[in-house]
Amino acid sequence: MRNFIYETPTKVYFGKDEELKVGKILRVFEPTKVLIHYGGQSAKKSGLLDRVKKALKDENISYVELGGVVANPELSLVRKGIEICLSEGVDFVLAVGGGSVLDSAKDIANGAANPETDVWDFSLGKCVPEKTLRKGAILTLSAAGSEMSNSCVITNTDTGEKRGYGCTCNRMDFAIENPELTYTVSPYQTACGAVDSAMHTIERYFCQGEDTYLTDAIAEAVIKSVMKAGRDCLDAPYNYEARANMMWASSLAHNGLTQCGRECVLVVHQFEHEVSGMYPEVAHGAGLAALWCSWARYVYDANISRWLQYASNVWNLDIDFEHPEKTIETAINMQEEYYESIGMPINLKSLGVKEEDLEKLALKCTRNRTRNLPGYKTLEYEDILNIYRMAYENR
Repeated sequence: MRNFIYETPTKVYFGKDEELKVGKILRVFEPTKVLIHYGGQSAKKSGLLDRVKKALKDENISYVELGGVVANPELSLVRKGIEICLSEGVDFVLAVGGGSVLDSAKDIANGAANPETDVWDFSLGKCVPEKTLRKGAILTLSAAGSEMSNSCVITNTDTGEKRGYGCTCNRMDFAIENPELTYTVSPYQTACGAVDSAMHTIERYFCQGEDTYLTDAIAEAVIKSVMKAGRDCLDAPYNYEARANMMWASSLAHNGLTQCGRECVLVVHQFEHEVSGMYPEVAHGAGLAALWCSWARYVYDANISRWLQYASNVWNLDIDFEHPEKTIETAINMQEEYYESIGMPINLKSLGVKEEDLEKLALKCTRNRTRNLPGYKTLEYEDILNIYRMAYENR
């Protein structure tokens, strides 16, 4: 087991009507002014935004608003949010929405607290935020796990780059999680959320590290719970138990718990960031579903025993010790069938990716051939291009 630091400073308020307490929760932080950050019209139409504003007014907390976050949060809106924070004297950012809103809020908080630094430099890895504004979240979508993670992913539409960075400053001070707020999430976005949530832990499961059987057991439970909850949510959208398990699993899948003792590099996420960076209309979860199985088939022979454990413990398969690769291939096929069963794509072609862009994607993913992706099998430019090609042509 490798050395690790486990940090989860985010206080979670979980359950029905917890969002009604947001004013009292914020009062503890003694904010001068709050930026309420949200996405499109759903927060308004559902009445959630009005409930949030009333809760702040009841506690005499001043606020300003900034909506307009899109599925892949854009740098241009982050810059606008930073300007508002600086001009209005904002010292707390409250995100109301899903992972895109939360990531945008994190970047705004980091940029406003470090105005001498170009906020995009954080995403490029040129520097790390030294401080941040206090921030919290009211979650409306189970997917990204951003409510408890230290990560933040932003898209620069001018350059077509989608970049993520991790740091302590990205941790939310609190997260309010009411599963009822996800009842009206569309079937497609619910399915995307199931893929994304599970993938945060599936990817960690195949990162390097040995003798982590406790972490493995937690990870296997999270993966299986997400896949069950995802299907149950699709079958019965107003099933509170399904939505609740989905929401909590999404938080646990990406808060660091399922990587303790293992090296954390989410390789397939790196592949997908280039896809949705170049094709902003591609939902992150859908892109992951279209890529993962091709990546798995390409790399599994680098650690047969690890993949057999996954096949046995996650997919309940009996191991064929004479032909172990058959067991692994069956597990990968079962996961692919699961994606299809919940309406997710299993190839890039169905997402509208053009074959002539595959080389561009590989170049972007390798930063113009200047980096490889680590793992039990190190992936160089040609490997990455081959996986993109496999994912494009997959049945």
